Amino acid sequence: MDSTTTGATNTTDATGVTDTTGDEQHTADAAGAGAEAGATGGRTKLVQGPGVLLLWLYGVMSVGAVSRSIYQIATDYEKAPLAYLLSAAAGAVYVFITYTLLRGGETARKVALLCCGIELVGVLTVGTWTLVEPSAFADATVWTWYGLEYILIPVILPISGIIWLLKSRRGQGLVRP
Repeated sequence: MDSTTTGATNTTDATGVTDTTGDEQHTADAAGAGAEAGATGGRTKLVQGPGVLLLWLYGVMSVGAVSRSIYQIATDYEKAPLAYLLSAAAGAVYVFITYTLLRGGETARKVALLCCGIELVGVLTVGTWTLVEPSAFADATVWTWYGLEYILIPVILPISGIIWLLKSRRGQGLVRP
């Protein structure tokens, strides 16, 4: 991996980074950073620290919302088409956010941030609508009563996502470019 010329002050690692000070620790750090950047294609890594929990929760919500909506649309669509389509839309948003978090990169971070904002507006709109006019939906959606059937995760998740994605901008010290 590292090649060091005896008596010389230049050290080159496998990524082509040369350390002219001869400090082997610096070279090892550069090699690690190069390997990390290579593993993510030079993208900002969003799945670290709290991002791991966020990805996991979005993955679980994706499975829950998509399976719920597929089942309800397939078996009872006539009963509550709006509610079931809203659950399908929630599932699609969850899947897309899960994908962008996993993909990483600054563009994916911005898209995920936008989707979390849209998700939050949806949760607040549907949640408030179901509280003000309970008969508006013939059946519950993922976002009914702010996601009460899902222990309020649908309202907590986009807020947490927005906070994490804002803090994970480049230069904030939470992620490496």
